[in-house]
Amino acid sequence: MSDQAKRRLEATANHLSGSSSLPPIIKVAPESTTPRAAGKVVIITGANSLLGIGRASAHQFAQNGAKAVYICDFDSSNLAAHKAELNTLYPSVDIHTRQFDAANEPDIVEVITHALNSYGRLDVFFANAGTIGPNTVFTNVDPSGFMETMRINSLSVFLAAKHAAPAMQKTCAAKPTPGGSIIATASVAGLRSNAGDTSYSASKAAVVSMAQTISYQLAGTGVRINALCPGLIETGMTSVVFEAARQRGTQKKIGQLNPLKRGGHADEIARVALFLGSDESSYVNGQAWAVDGGLSAGHPFVPGRLG
Repeated sequence: MSDQAKRRLEATANHLSGSSSLPPIIKVAPESTTPRAAGKVVIITGANSLLGIGRASAHQFAQNGAKAVYICDFDSSNLAAHKAELNTLYPSVDIHTRQFDAANEPDIVEVITHALNSYGRLDVFFANAGTIGPNTVFTNVDPSGFMETMRINSLSVFLAAKHAAPAMQKTCAAKPTPGGSIIATASVAGLRSNAGDTSYSASKAAVVSMAQTISYQLAGTGVRINALCPGLIETGMTSVVFEAARQRGTQKKIGQLNPLKRGGHADEIARVALFLGSDESSYVNGQAWAVDGGLSAGHPFVPGRLG
């Protein structure tokens, strides 16, 4: 056997025996095959809708081992049913419901305080509450309508970050290191024009800006903040569009401007929210994550008109 062949054989043997001198990989999260939210305390606003991103996200965090999940909304018509469903599917997870306005500061303080008093920690705050706002041309929108959209979509995120960030820096025996993840629902309309009306787009652009700015103001705290930017997703707010298309038989045209040529589902956004709330995204901070089928990757065009 040649010397080169011997060296290869020895290297293979060393690798297989585990005696390799390769340095270990530095890991800051548990194994990727384990539950991604194990032991975490999670608050989600905008969680009432049957078709919503909030409900789908609550399932993802509960399925992935969260210690407690708070599902909150201004409309409480489905919260009890959601809680019952989650309790049945994930009996080891504490499910709490709250009815409040996500843009009302005392209510945000109360739910965060309850989490700290009950569990000694807060790990994830998904500021998902929102409204579509006045769906009309901007010249028809009065100042109160514009500001109400900003209040619900933008102020709610500000208040969530303002009070969740200090709470996430508190430690306990089960959480010896400060840190956490704030996730804010923005929109592809906050990144590009023509994806929503003026009031809605402005409010979502503000969310993106807050994620960027607050990430720097939280420098060194271990608390991260990111904006989720969904495209056209079938939720409670958009269900009218989807149902109308089904009735006309034109549902296949929904989402045709994005490369995947379809609309999205709440679960597809919820899985990204789970990632951003998990330790696996520990180096993702201050970003606007577009989950839009590729819509924001380019400029809309009419197929067949480029030649």
